Amino acid sequence: MTTARDIMKPGVQWISKDTTIEQAARTMAELNVGSLIISDENERMCGIVTDRDIVVKCIAQGKAPSNCRVDELCESTPRWVDANADITEVLDEMESNRVKRMPVIEDKRLVGMISEADLARHLDDNQLGEFVTAVYGRP
Repeated sequence: MTTARDIMKPGVQWISKDTTIEQAARTMAELNVGSLIISDENERMCGIVTDRDIVVKCIAQGKAPSNCRVDELCESTPRWVDANADITEVLDEMESNRVKRMPVIEDKRLVGMISEADLARHLDDNQLGEFVTAVYGRP
């Protein structure tokens, strides 16, 4: 049985909800990632900010990245999966919520992130096709 732990990228880092967009972009560049998990003051996951969020919700809106905080771009608390979740549970969660990245939690702690690239490396062609259709197809 393939689990979330088997396909996730470990070592994901939190950023504070008070972090500026400018600093978040620098952190993404340093870590070579396209998203960061946002935590509140109690280290609870309260959002995800993506490189696309930065472009569409900040830059394109004429906001200054040095004055805009990451929590201003978050829409809702992100979905997540347990580290021991079967790959079918991971796919169901990502497909039903039409998300391209999924935080992985173990014992209430963030332990990794699953991205489209991780799925592409671990799914067969049929599973990958179903994922792409579910996430990118018209609702």
